[in-house]
Amino acid sequence: MDMAPMPAPSSAVARGAVELAGVYKRYADGTLAVDGVNLRIAGGSYCCLLGPSGCGKTTTLRMIAGHESPTGGEILIDRADVVGQTPRSRGTAMMFQSYALFPHLSVRDNVAFALRVRGMKREERLREADRVIDQVQLTALANRLPSQLSGGQQQRVALARAIITQPRVLLLDEPLSALDELLRLQMRSELREMQQRLGITFVHVTHTQLEAVAVADQVVVMSHGRVQQSASAREIYGAPSNAYVARFMGGQNVLGGTVQSVAGGLVTLVGAGGRQFALRVSGGSPLVGQAMPFAVRRDLVDLAPAEASAAPSVNAVGGRVRSVEYQGTFLKVTLLAEPPVGPDGGGDDFVAYVNEGAYFRTPILPGQNVVASWQIDDALLLHAA
Repeated sequence: MDMAPMPAPSSAVARGAVELAGVYKRYADGTLAVDGVNLRIAGGSYCCLLGPSGCGKTTTLRMIAGHESPTGGEILIDRADVVGQTPRSRGTAMMFQSYALFPHLSVRDNVAFALRVRGMKREERLREADRVIDQVQLTALANRLPSQLSGGQQQRVALARAIITQPRVLLLDEPLSALDELLRLQMRSELREMQQRLGITFVHVTHTQLEAVAVADQVVVMSHGRVQQSASAREIYGAPSNAYVARFMGGQNVLGGTVQSVAGGLVTLVGAGGRQFALRVSGGSPLVGQAMPFAVRRDLVDLAPAEASAAPSVNAVGGRVRSVEYQGTFLKVTLLAEPPVGPDGGGDDFVAYVNEGAYFRTPILPGQNVVASWQIDDALLLHAA
């Protein structure tokens, strides 16, 4: 999928623009890890590669970094093809999931190590290390060993060691996965703040949806070595392009039906059990008789007890409440829809996010029969994955 560049948050001339053109990676055993990726990342932006294990995101990251060579395609940084160049010559640095700190070196010496390898004099490299350590707010701990630091402090050391070389692109491989939940929330905020302060391109691999949408200017959802969608966090979450992205990101119910009529930008569908659905479309008309998936955001669904509801004739799903889960500001109500609602005839549950106040004014209990409904403008047509 070819994507237009995302707008850089700071400057149109920001360094570190990354472009992948037809990049693929096939290993000696025949495994195709990355399959024809086309992607543009604006210089000075924060991009997250998101997907489940085995989707190709880490291999893509390593190819940008220069730790893996693509089997084919081009990788450009600031419009220069960097395939075959070392990480140093292409201007990238990588922060590994394990942090890989030297246990026998102090924070200062860990941070200064890359400059030592480059032959910089000790006084100069330690002065530069102190400057970067101050940026990550670890000055008071500069003489400690890694074993004397918390997980979050170790992560900051790894980050300082990566940015001391002044890379154009910083690549982060699951940087928050080793942290507990509270620290993960704190550190993702710090990563975002530091990226904005430094103004360099961050490319961050994660399998956690909320982590990606919290920090990124651009979210790239991957599956089976391919880019499924590349867009802003808001668009990825609120306007997924296909059923895979909608399901993977969560927050959406994926339904389907056969096109019955198209008129004036309004499409009517017939789903399983004769259910009638209607939604608006723009930019092309589906064909009558065509099977089409669509999505409805869970927080835009209304629920009513079946016995008290005059069920709408369009855009309604009846079912029995399977479970109710308290989520703090809302309750997740899962229905067992009969017949199934999935576009492939599958038994997808139908989920509604009900505002806490509204729920406790009219509680809905497991085992209860209810009707879920939504407005025409709250349904979104999806493309085939």
